[in-house]
Amino acid sequence: QVQLVESGGGSVQAGGSLRLSCEASKYTKYMGWFRQPPGKEREGVALIQPADGYTYFADSVQGRFTISKDNAKNTVYLQMNSLKPEDTAMYFCAADCFWSLDPSRCKSWGQGTQVTVSS
Repeated sequence: QVQLVESGGGSVQAGGSLRLSCEASKYTKYMGWFRQPPGKEREGVALIQPADGYTYFADSVQGRFTISKDNAKNTVYLQMNSLKPEDTAMYFCAADCFWSLDPSRCKSWGQGTQVTVSS
């Protein structure tokens, strides 16, 4: 099972930007970012296939968030722009997710990093 370590969370005002990083202990397919807002279920945000760079986004973040990779470092990034208060959540990195934003399809999870967006 791959180990994942996230970093880069924090607090920002609406309209601001943050970049999250996720370092994996080894190469994996279908890495992704998920989030869990307070009192709500975990939801998919973005996926990337490190082999070819294919990406997939939830409608709620399309056009505002980008996901990228550095295969040499086994690291995936989530660049979050034009942040909104509704983006406030604990953000989790996940691996071996198949090609799905359904959290139940992921086999490995990081510990999470908090993102708070104030209005």
